[in-house]
Amino acid sequence: MENKEQEMYEHYQFHADPGQKPLRIDRFLVVRIENASRNKIQEAAQAGFILVNGTPVKPNYKVKPGDEVRVMMSQPPREIEIIPEDIPLDIVHEDESLIVVNKPAGLVVHPGYGNYTGTLVNALAYHFRDLPMFKDNTDPRPGLIHRIDKNTSGLLVIAKTETAKVKLAAQFADHTSQRTYQAVIWGSPKTDEGTITGHIGRSLKNRKVMTVFPEGEYGKHAVTHYKVLQRYDYVSLIECKLETGRTHQIRAHMKYIGHPIFNDNEYGGDRILKGTTFTKYKQFVRNCFEVCPRQALHAKTLGFKHPESGEMMSFNSDLPQDMSQLLERWTNYLQNRINK
Repeated sequence: MENKEQEMYEHYQFHADPGQKPLRIDRFLVVRIENASRNKIQEAAQAGFILVNGTPVKPNYKVKPGDEVRVMMSQPPREIEIIPEDIPLDIVHEDESLIVVNKPAGLVVHPGYGNYTGTLVNALAYHFRDLPMFKDNTDPRPGLIHRIDKNTSGLLVIAKTETAKVKLAAQFADHTSQRTYQAVIWGSPKTDEGTITGHIGRSLKNRKVMTVFPEGEYGKHAVTHYKVLQRYDYVSLIECKLETGRTHQIRAHMKYIGHPIFNDNEYGGDRILKGTTFTKYKQFVRNCFEVCPRQALHAKTLGFKHPESGEMMSFNSDLPQDMSQLLERWTNYLQNRINK
């Protein structure tokens, strides 16, 4: 065992909450490790690579409150080197402490599995190549306070100093920052305003997507408030305010209430979910998918207290061209129906 321990490298570490109910180690880990399957976790446990409080455990071990769970592997974690790349940035605001950028759809925020270059962080490393935080390569996500999905567009604030990062991160953790999103969703919600509450965690069937667990056995508490801004019969434009900032929160919550985001291929919005069976209508929707070839979700506003001055800062961004054109298409479609 001594030789084996020398060859083991820690890849993940988790601490079970004080209120943790007894739960098999494979079920505990499958919702916490991206792209993991229960099968792989069970194999790792059988091989002695999963430690609880420093001791290897079998796949049927039940995690208890306060347990320290470590996942080991025989090879060290891949070190991600941040390579500065001259990628254009849409800068909304910049000062000595921070920068606010409008991220286009299609740009990954930070390097990770499958995306080691060409990300927003690579662009920032080039833009800030003389700043210590972006130069020393010790932090794989330098300056990042929050993130948005690759195919979501919109506003992000990035810290330029360690002090700014700590102070801004505290605001996001305490939910005192202000963020609104706009999205085009399938269908027409029954009420003009509503609140969606439901724990969000990794799907037990598909590790790439999140799902809502109403009972709260898995996942983390999540709350989304929405308001309908415009109805287009078969789709609607909504505004969302987040009380929490879970991965894919709006996308998972909207699917949960039966209104997936338009053209969201991971949450079922890339099919014709509402409307008529006419061939012309089907072709119209397919054209709309081409106009906005990603989930129609945009991080529109961002507000926070400046980490140095304490002044309240608010930013607003226009809907990107693909979403604007999508709404124009639906407006024209409804107008043409009325005029017939």
